[in-house]
Amino acid sequence: MRVDRRERAVQEWLASVPAIAVYLLVGTILLVESIGIPLPGGVILVTAALLASQYGEIDPWLLAAGAAVGAASGTFCGFALGRRGGRPLLERLGRRFPRRFGPTQVAAAERSFRTWGVWAVLFGRFVAVLRIFTGPVAGVLRMPYWQFAPANACGAVLWAGVTTGVVYHLGLAAGSWLTRFSLAGLALGALLACCAVWIVRRRRRPPAPEGASASAD
Repeated sequence: MRVDRRERAVQEWLASVPAIAVYLLVGTILLVESIGIPLPGGVILVTAALLASQYGEIDPWLLAAGAAVGAASGTFCGFALGRRGGRPLLERLGRRFPRRFGPTQVAAAERSFRTWGVWAVLFGRFVAVLRIFTGPVAGVLRMPYWQFAPANACGAVLWAGVTTGVVYHLGLAAGSWLTRFSLAGLALGALLACCAVWIVRRRRRPPAPEGASASAD
């Protein structure tokens, strides 16, 4: 229920601001989230993509581009902070954000990076927790920059493009489906109303007199 209210509030607020402000807002929130600060970046992007499918002012291509630039830039910053701050950085983040950067979450992220390496950077954004961890953990684990940089850039473009494209087209399809459903519901309602009127009139019709039926016999 809280999630629904939050998404509804975010959608109403985004619908009231200019398109350029939406692009900048989405990019900025994803930048800050990708540094390692828990923010609802995924919710913001999904909501903006839904708005783009409903309102022509928001261009989905520009939205995806802004999201990709923000996510990639933030992850580069998180990588630099991780290399400089090392494991104490993760410990400080764990004390400040225990639900996101607790020992269990950090250990799981490190296992993913050690097991999958570059692939964790490339596809980790599709997992909400790894999207926040990618930059700092890759920096702490001293992943080579020549491996990290292209995987981070390609992963940001892939995640932003797929998320925006899928949500945008699903929003268009949902709008079209709801329109058809409304028309079908209207036609069905009219048919049911006609049936109800016919039944009521038939019940109100007076019965045939007995004499008339006897004379007919």
